Amino acid sequence: MMTLLGISPQLLFGQVLIGLINGVFYAMMSLGVAIIFGMLRIGNFVHGAQYMLGAFGAWYLMHLPDLFPGLGLPSLGYWWALILVPLAVGAIGAIMERLFIRRVYDLEHAYGLLLTVGLAMVIEGLFNVGYGAAGQQYDIPGSLRGGVNLGFMFLPNYRLWVIVAGISVCIATWYTIERTRLGAYLRAATENPDLVRAFGINVPRMLMLTYAFGVGLAGLAGVMAAPIYQVSPQMGQSIIITIFAVVVIGGMGSISGAIFTGLMLGMIEGLTKVFWPQASTTVIFVIMAIVLVFRPAGLFGKETVAAHAADMSTARPDGILENGRLWLVILGIGGAVLPFLVYPVFGMKILCLALFACAYNLIFGYVGLLAFGHAAFYGSSAYVAAYTAASWGFPTELAILSGVAMATLIGALFGWLAIRRQGLYFAMITLALAQLVYFYAIQAPWTHGEDGIQSVPRGYLFGFIDLSQPLNMYYFVLTVFLIGFAAIYRIVRSPFGQVLKSIRENEPRAVSLGYSTDRFKLIAFTLSAMLAGLAGGTKAIVFQIASLADLYFMTSADALLMTLIGGVGTLLGPVVGAVIVVTMQKEFATLGSWVIVVQGSAFVLCVLFLRKGVVGTLEDWLAARAERRRIASGGAPAPVAKGVHS
Repeated sequence: MMTLLGISPQLLFGQVLIGLINGVFYAMMSLGVAIIFGMLRIGNFVHGAQYMLGAFGAWYLMHLPDLFPGLGLPSLGYWWALILVPLAVGAIGAIMERLFIRRVYDLEHAYGLLLTVGLAMVIEGLFNVGYGAAGQQYDIPGSLRGGVNLGFMFLPNYRLWVIVAGISVCIATWYTIERTRLGAYLRAATENPDLVRAFGINVPRMLMLTYAFGVGLAGLAGVMAAPIYQVSPQMGQSIIITIFAVVVIGGMGSISGAIFTGLMLGMIEGLTKVFWPQASTTVIFVIMAIVLVFRPAGLFGKETVAAHAADMSTARPDGILENGRLWLVILGIGGAVLPFLVYPVFGMKILCLALFACAYNLIFGYVGLLAFGHAAFYGSSAYVAAYTAASWGFPTELAILSGVAMATLIGALFGWLAIRRQGLYFAMITLALAQLVYFYAIQAPWTHGEDGIQSVPRGYLFGFIDLSQPLNMYYFVLTVFLIGFAAIYRIVRSPFGQVLKSIRENEPRAVSLGYSTDRFKLIAFTLSAMLAGLAGGTKAIVFQIASLADLYFMTSADALLMTLIGGVGTLLGPVVGAVIVVTMQKEFATLGSWVIVVQGSAFVLCVLFLRKGVVGTLEDWLAARAERRRIASGGAPAPVAKGVHS
């Protein structure tokens, strides 16, 4: 039968073997993520970087004499690495938990995910500085070289070892957590820490060791992967998003779900490479979308009552910085003067990204939903606008509207799939769904792969305004930005916007008042996608290119970073954040990979020390000054505002 299909047994079983090996790594990595989330309620995005640390740790031990000449250090091979590296990576994880992760346990879960995103950027950025994109070779240990000829295929010894050892580690971990007293203590420490303390157990130390153990699994997977894949700074990036998709499919926090789903999806991915190679990179995300339709909690996850959306807003509705009409005038006047102070192209980049950040803030700041996939809307609009302008000859305004229409359609579809889940689930689902668009753009002929769509004509606005003139193009972009800013201000100040804020602050209460909260969130998500598409389509015309960078995860991270730096839930915050981030990128452009380190550090610092952002902090300072003046003049102290996180 296989011969009739034109598929040789060697190809079929070879891909099944590769799929099983990938499944083992998926299972081990997903197991670590599931343990950390199930016990600590932290979405550990830095897990991919810790997997990369494991691979580099093995490589370092192998090259100790070269790295430290003159010290007489021996070269430690693979078997030493299997023991020492997971312990070292786990110890690094324990230090990270003590210095960083522990500080966000009592905060909204979104802060933990944001913090680990920043830590991942710092670690991977540092290794990019040291090693660039080139991979390092790590040889298979001598005792595991060779293989067994099974007749229908050749089975390498090392790959057989990886399968057996990886599955054994997964089963042992499951048994420890689910069937031993230690596992019972771990579960109890997260559900009722006061009760566990009464038994004389040091709960903080237990949580630290739990995080270290989950991280150690990532380090062990990295060591085992080193002889199969090239050891490179990017190896964690390429797997972590897939791992989140696996965890979502299996069920967040489900230990058995992580193991079974990881192995199963690895096999499915391998078989897909045989029968439909083009779909092999997206099949896991397609399965995730299908599972979410029928089982929003995942295959092995438990249905729980959805918690209300997180109120991370830092805005003071009565503050001067929230006066949208005033700021619309100020931004219009300031924007009109800006091209005479800076290069128009630089100003247009600020305006496009400011609109993108404002669109993101609509769903994150005003609804409380942490999304990680807005690059899908920004980038898809950029591609459609670029293609319709370059290939179909659409006028500029119609090309941008075509991109906006595509972003709106994708936003409605993604929102429908993701909106039934909240918190970390929502973030991971939107991230994984965005990867579908990214992988499609890599393979679709009309997107031209890594080259992107270039030489996009700016054309003539309304048939007579020549947009090839920099100032004409700039003022068009300024107009688009002001329209988008005004639209967002109108949305958040409308009755619809007030309902969104009530959902953010107390969703059960909004439901009790008769509001269909899912419908309101879906509309808000679609509007956010539409405005992100407006920014992306405009960007494609401005820079005359649409590329994979527009769809890459880091574009979503940029929108999140701009919102966080400026102030979540503030009207002006994303604009201020865009100015800071774009200026920072420009000033640090000569630093190369250090830019990622700086951006990651900004994430970490904002989460730890500047959660209200620049605008939120300034609003607090202005409010405190006004309060001091009022008290000094004989007034009574004002009541303390509720619902604002420090």
